[in-house]
Amino acid sequence: MKILVANLGSTSFKYRLFDVSDETELARGAIDRIGGAESLCRTVIGSHSEECRRHVADHAAAVQICLDRLTCPDRGCLDSAADVGGIGFKAVFAGRLSGVRLVDEELLDAMERLSVIAPAHNPPYVRAMRQLQEAFPEVPLVAALETAFHETIPFEHRAYAVPWEWYTDGEIRRWGYHGASHRWVAGRTADLCGRDDLRVISCHLGGSASVCAIRDGKSVATSMGMSPQGGLPNANRVGDFDAYAIPLVMQSTGLSFEEVLQEMSVRGGLLGISGLSGDCRDLEQAAAEGHERAELALRLFEASVRSFIGSYLVLLGGLDVLVFTGGIGEHSVRVRSQVCRDLQWLGPDLCPQRNAAVRPGQEQRISTDTSQTEVWVIPANEELVVARQTADLLTSQGG
Repeated sequence: MKILVANLGSTSFKYRLFDVSDETELARGAIDRIGGAESLCRTVIGSHSEECRRHVADHAAAVQICLDRLTCPDRGCLDSAADVGGIGFKAVFAGRLSGVRLVDEELLDAMERLSVIAPAHNPPYVRAMRQLQEAFPEVPLVAALETAFHETIPFEHRAYAVPWEWYTDGEIRRWGYHGASHRWVAGRTADLCGRDDLRVISCHLGGSASVCAIRDGKSVATSMGMSPQGGLPNANRVGDFDAYAIPLVMQSTGLSFEEVLQEMSVRGGLLGISGLSGDCRDLEQAAAEGHERAELALRLFEASVRSFIGSYLVLLGGLDVLVFTGGIGEHSVRVRSQVCRDLQWLGPDLCPQRNAAVRPGQEQRISTDTSQTEVWVIPANEELVVARQTADLLTSQGG
């Protein structure tokens, strides 16, 4: 079965095509600035890459361009669009409608209703899914919700201390996100260590970041909360924040409640502290040149990651594997080094030479040979997880 995995933004469409029978990636591509005067379209099929600029009206048009490229007689990898068994989406939030589900009106309505929790993610997904349902009614659409991996988290690590009916009726709880990434880490560490009874802490560190405690391949706690806003500071999102500070912010700035929320989601995080950038690469360069607030932003981020690792070490009763993944986790020698600083007594003993030698896309153990806890850099592969989940659902339903 061939599965197209879609990663959607409000004006972007990134995709990877897999043959899930042997988990081969057949193609990948991206279309940016959808709806603008000119979109950039990129496709890689095998060793052949192609790039062009053209007007792309909406996400349905973007998928049609993708399918045209994939079925091109000269360079395509599909005989026809009918070869696509389904389109899988790394969807974010639909409340109780979690797990892996066929895209239907019930799901779309829930995602629309809960867009206030994931305003940057749900609206473009709902809009694109509706467009694709209309344009390609013969192709099954499957949503693999980011919250699904965290359904195994027990009550005491998932609930807020709120009025009980908020929990039962209002769906107020720590839902957790980055589920596909943490699921990949859970499976990959089991393969690398030859065991499925591991205690793992997965650090998905990027523009959006979270830490997850994993026992026996299952999530038992995660840093993100009700929304992707909670937990670690992100590139431009504040992370954990005392809600009672909001009235004071409104009073001192004159901003409305909605404007404060907007500020917290676009001008907070590493960007807010540094006043320079939310990109860790920019901050590391600036900090090396003496930019004080860039250094403070990095220290805040590293300290927050360490705090969650410490908490999860207690929860897990020890640690077998510590993993770094995501854009920062895979590429930042500094962040990995600072997060693991002086942790030898708890298990992880980082090897500076191995840490510095990691190359982009490389899977590498970076702990010393004598470290009680293995420390790994594992490149994220969320799309393959979604392809697997999509194929499993369609196969179970006779697709």
